[in-house]
Amino acid sequence: MAASVIVFPLVTKHITGEIIPNRQFDVFLPWVLIGLLSFFIKDALNCARIILNNHFEQRVIFDIRSDLYRKIQRLPLRWFDSRRTGDVMTRVVEDVTAMERILIDGIELGLISIIQILAVGITMYWLDPTVALWATLPIPFLAMGAWIYTRKARGRYKAQRDASSDLNAVLHDNIAGIRQIKAYAAEKDEHEHFNGLSGALRKATLRIMKWWAFYNPSMSFFNSTGYVLVLGFGGYAVMQGTMQFDELLTFFLLLSLFYEPVSKLHQLNQMALSSRAAADRVFEILDSDDEPDAASGDPLPRPVRGAVEFNNVSFSYDKGQPTLDEVSLIAEPGQTIALAGSTGAGKSTIVNLLCRFYEYDNGSVLIDGKELNTLAKGSLRDAIGYVTQEAFLFNGTVRENLSLADRHANDDAIWKALEAAKASEFVRALPEQLDTNVGERGVKLSG
Repeated sequence: MAASVIVFPLVTKHITGEIIPNRQFDVFLPWVLIGLLSFFIKDALNCARIILNNHFEQRVIFDIRSDLYRKIQRLPLRWFDSRRTGDVMTRVVEDVTAMERILIDGIELGLISIIQILAVGITMYWLDPTVALWATLPIPFLAMGAWIYTRKARGRYKAQRDASSDLNAVLHDNIAGIRQIKAYAAEKDEHEHFNGLSGALRKATLRIMKWWAFYNPSMSFFNSTGYVLVLGFGGYAVMQGTMQFDELLTFFLLLSLFYEPVSKLHQLNQMALSSRAAADRVFEILDSDDEPDAASGDPLPRPVRGAVEFNNVSFSYDKGQPTLDEVSLIAEPGQTIALAGSTGAGKSTIVNLLCRFYEYDNGSVLIDGKELNTLAKGSLRDAIGYVTQEAFLFNGTVRENLSLADRHANDDAIWKALEAAKASEFVRALPEQLDTNVGERGVKLSG
């Protein structure tokens, strides 16, 4: 497709240099139609390119997001402790989209532009090497400008992506906590906080645009210099009789086709910098260490009795700040044990360690006499009924929420679970019973 663009300038050269001066009416129309055909072929190929490119593009972006989501599900809880939900969402949605631009649009644009530059450049040197040399003289200056812009703007694109992530994180928190914000009449304060982060994003974007405002017109000026050089030296050659006017006209047509992809490469450079900043944030997740495979280890023997023993267990979320320090306890099967203590004493931590959401630093934990860290996490968690301190309901139906652990559970099993939880009467009173949508975090439920 890139090579087809040189057909019309050559057709123009032949018509203006041979057919029109010699009044060759019999071949005039066929050559005009050849010029029209060259545009038709180019645009037909462009149509096919757009269709194929979009299919490939959407497949790539689907695969990247799928791999990233799978990776997030395999990360340990400790990784999420230091991450904000809005930041993670920004990486999965916005940063992947920015990566897609350079992976698909950028590679395609770069290849087509380079092929077109080579095809047109070779044609110009074939027509007149001297004038072609003057036409391409600005290229080293354009390359130097691109190198300087890349060095100066790289860090600014990263700062922009980080500022966007900060803004999305606060937006997510405020929407999730909108009831608390309204309850404490904190709308004004939160609005000011949001505006502060939005202002930081604006400043980060303007810092990029200031460099682009200098870089883009400068490159446009050097592009225009090529036209001026061809006009000057080509026009002088025509006046001397060493170059035909039709050749000069052809050069101007070729020159527009030469510098058009050069301008696109400058835009590609800007796209690449933005995509690289986004890719760094995406690969920060992909390169993180996974939680050990839930299937690795020994299965917990069935039937499970439920004897739990903590022996001198120590654990800390942050190094140097122990949450548990040589804690020991025994829970016999059938016992009901309540752990009492102040906030942060480690009550929830004991349950988290029992489910192997975190690995303890020292000591040992036994279930039915089996060392906890030798058991497969999947088998272990399947045997534990874990009720969180704060109930979380997904935006879906009652059935979808209750079948989270077993997607194949039938209605009989779901109703038995509701009866065991003393919630069957409440669900039966709902408008659509198991098919009632509970809303995000269960906001549509009451009682």
